[in-house]
Amino acid sequence: MASIPLCLASLTLWTKRTNLAAMKAVNVHEAKTNFSSLLARLEATSETIVICRNGRPVANLVPHRHTRRTQPHPVLRKIRIKYDPVEPVSESEWPRRFR
Repeated sequence: MASIPLCLASLTLWTKRTNLAAMKAVNVHEAKTNFSSLLARLEATSETIVICRNGRPVANLVPHRHTRRTQPHPVLRKIRIKYDPVEPVSESEWPRRFR
């Protein structure tokens, strides 16, 4: 492991089954200096960037995953309404105290 940088050598143990070819490892100083270019690279390639301190992984810089807010929760999808909720209601169907 002498030819492999310490950061990448520790990544093999740290990431277990993660695809190391898709990751780029940078040290903290490089990340601070080139933060804008790292973000641009992240946007362009959607790859994960690992930030290391003293050769040890400290943080992952990962692309943001957009979630769809219009999809209901999986539990709510199971609810079935057996009537038309927008159907007009007659006065006799309302309880007396709410008329």
